[in-house]
Amino acid sequence: MKAAYYIGLMSGTSLDGIDAVLADLSPSPALLLHTFYLPYDAALRSQLLALHYPDHDELHTAAMLGNELARRYAEAVAGLLAESGVDPEDVTAIGCHGQTVRHCPESGRAYTIQLCNAALLVELSGITVVADFRSRDIAAGGQGAPLVPAFHHILFTHPQTHRLVVNIGGISNLTSLPPRGEVIGFDCGPGNMMMDAWCLQHTGKIYDENGSWARSGRVIQGLLEKLLTLPFFSLPPPKSAGRETFNLAWLEGCLTGKEAPADVQATLLQLTVLGIAKPVLDYFPDAAEIYLCGGGARNSMLVAALRTALPGRKVELTDSLGIDADWLEAFAFAWLAKQVIQGVPANLPAVTGARGARLLGAIYPA
Repeated sequence: MKAAYYIGLMSGTSLDGIDAVLADLSPSPALLLHTFYLPYDAALRSQLLALHYPDHDELHTAAMLGNELARRYAEAVAGLLAESGVDPEDVTAIGCHGQTVRHCPESGRAYTIQLCNAALLVELSGITVVADFRSRDIAAGGQGAPLVPAFHHILFTHPQTHRLVVNIGGISNLTSLPPRGEVIGFDCGPGNMMMDAWCLQHTGKIYDENGSWARSGRVIQGLLEKLLTLPFFSLPPPKSAGRETFNLAWLEGCLTGKEAPADVQATLLQLTVLGIAKPVLDYFPDAAEIYLCGGGARNSMLVAALRTALPGRKVELTDSLGIDADWLEAFAFAWLAKQVIQGVPANLPAVTGARGARLLGAIYPA
C-alpha cells in the first residue's frame, strides 16, 4: 500500500514550542514515523502570553504573531522533512492546530482564536494546510474542544476493558473509551499551565522538572480547597477551558501573600491531580486502565500522585501502548487533517456538545 504522509503540528497552551510529527495514515493502525521539536524563545512566549489579555493594538499584534508563527511552523516542517528524508511533494497535507490565544465557548458569546497565517504556511512549505479546527464545532453549538478523543478512540479502544486517556498539557483533558457505548471526553482542569507559570515567576525556569520543586513543598489544604471552589470544577461535561479560566491573576487572588512559593507549587500539583482524579471517580468508576500523555506525563511526582489518588487502577503512559506520550496530540492533528481532506466529520458531539457531526477545519491548497 502506498504511504499516505501527513504532518501534524501542535503548539499548546503551555507555550513551550512546536511539536511536529510525520505520520503514514494509509495503514490501520496509523504509523507515527518521525518527530521534531522546535522550542519557543522567551520573547515569543512572552508576546503570546500577553495576547491572552486585552491590550492596546492587539489586532495588529495578533496578525504579526500569526505571520511569525507561520514561519516557525514552516521551520519545524522543514526540520522534520530533512530528518525523515521525505520530500514536501509527497506529503498530502499539514494539520496545524495553531496557537490558541482566546477560547470562549460559552453560549451567547462563543468564539475561539488560534493564531497561524495558514496561507503563508502553504507558501513557505509548499504543502496543503488544514487549519482552524475548532470554529465549525463552536458554530454548531459545541465547545470546540477537546478534539483528540475521536483519535484516541481509533487508537486505543479495547474490546473488553474500559480505558481512559488523560492528556496533561497546559490544560488536562480526559477521554473515556468504554468497550461498548459512547466515547466521552472533556477538559477537567489545569494541567501544567499553573505549575509552569508559578515556577517561571519564582525560579526563572519554564517548568518544574519531575516536580522536584513541588516535592520540596507541602500542600496548603486551605488554598487547595479555595482553588477547587472555582465553578469550572463543578460544571458537568461537555466543558473546555483555557487561560481565561486558569491564570496567575486567579491564583494570586486566592493567596494571602504569606505562603512559601514551594508550598504553592505543591498545592498546584495537587490541584492538577484532583482535577483529573475527581471526574474519574465520579463519572468512570469502572475504568480499569488510565493512560497518560502530554508533557505532564513526564512529571514523575505528578504521575505518582495520580496513582495514589486512583488506587486499584492501572496508570501508565501511552508509551506502553506503542505511542510516545510526548507526540500523541500532534499525531492527532495529522489524522484530523486527513479527515478533512477526505470529507469525513471528525468531531464527537457527545464530547463537545455540538448539534451533530461536523467536518472540522479549513483547507488551504498548495
